[in-house]
Amino acid sequence: RVDAAWIEPLGARLQLGVTAVSWPFALMTAFIGLLCCLWLAADDTAPALVGLVLVVSASALGVFSSLDALLLFVFFELALIPMWFVIALWGTGDARRAATRFLLFTVTGSALLLVGIVMAAVEGDGLTLIALRPGAVALVLMTLGFAVKTPIVPLHTWLPDAHSAAPTVGSVLLASVFLKLGTYGLLVFVRPSEHMDVVAPYLAVAGALGIVWSALACYAQDDLKRLIAYSSIGHMGFVVLAIATRSDVGLAAAVFGSVAHGVVTGLLFFAAGSMKDRFGTTSMAGIGRGLYARTPWLATTFVLAAVATLGLPGLAGFWGEVLSLRAAYDVGAVLSRPVAWSGLGLALLGIALTTAYVVRAVRLLAQGEPAAHEADRDLDVREAVVMGALAAAVVLLGLAPQLLLDVVQPLFVGGAR
Repeated sequence: RVDAAWIEPLGARLQLGVTAVSWPFALMTAFIGLLCCLWLAADDTAPALVGLVLVVSASALGVFSSLDALLLFVFFELALIPMWFVIALWGTGDARRAATRFLLFTVTGSALLLVGIVMAAVEGDGLTLIALRPGAVALVLMTLGFAVKTPIVPLHTWLPDAHSAAPTVGSVLLASVFLKLGTYGLLVFVRPSEHMDVVAPYLAVAGALGIVWSALACYAQDDLKRLIAYSSIGHMGFVVLAIATRSDVGLAAAVFGSVAHGVVTGLLFFAAGSMKDRFGTTSMAGIGRGLYARTPWLATTFVLAAVATLGLPGLAGFWGEVLSLRAAYDVGAVLSRPVAWSGLGLALLGIALTTAYVVRAVRLLAQGEPAAHEADRDLDVREAVVMGALAAAVVLLGLAPQLLLDVVQPLFVGGAR
């Protein structure tokens, strides 16, 4: 732990350390950052891109280890400009427009967040996370700021364009690391507030609607990266629904669901990146059918990640979803039963719709009569190492969820919050 004076007139300090909530996020960020660097271990990789990936990863680690709200905000913003360059300079299509839209949305959310932090610091005893006392207005502003980054419907519209334009490592960092800055903020700023009841119903409804809406959007996609991007909105919907309950089970669901989404969606985007490297497109029609026969290991990796994202038991995605459903069923401390159970019903509908779009994607790519392509080739060593590590994490968290849940458990055993 680090604790030193920083900006004395403001009472801000350089306070760094990890907690039971931040430790899983920090570990996942370091893991994903390392895999992104391994992915870029190729002769044609620009050194500047590797440097930007390291800056984004380090900034996220700074967020997860900050115990001072102003320091957390500084690290929060440090990731924005590097991510803009990653998307705009190494992306495809209308990358600059997508990157600028991403930046405008997130900077607007950050402005609201900063105002909320200042108000909470004035109302509380300082800028440390435990000293903040956000009133109702400050809490609403902070919630909106984090909602943009999560993202929560209807503040999600920047995400699909950013993902479809970004290079592979950009998409992985956006999904596995950047979105977690939003959920982590909701966990450490919004959830502990005594005014949580002001925003909880809206969070629950927005999260549940996002699960259903994103599943419907996924079913209409031909572009694999846009499909994965929309699926992320649904997964974050489960996390937000769990946070809105403000229960012990909801806390466990939010942390587990965030980490599980990071490894599962990271694996999906790496698989999509491998397909784009081979076939020059992420259009499922352009890639063609029959990958089981054409590129068996790539197909197997993609299918493993796909069934994990729909919540198949025994894989990481299952536990985040089932714990979120349990939290909504138990209602929690701040939601009314009609709101909580309406969210539960929408989430169950979303699971059924998720199954439909995942099965469709598997049939369009992995199954069917092989559409032979001259670019067909299976995983190389670099791809196998990166995706194999993520696949192992997906299976390990699915079969042994206590490895992560035991880290979170001290928060609610014995009354600690």
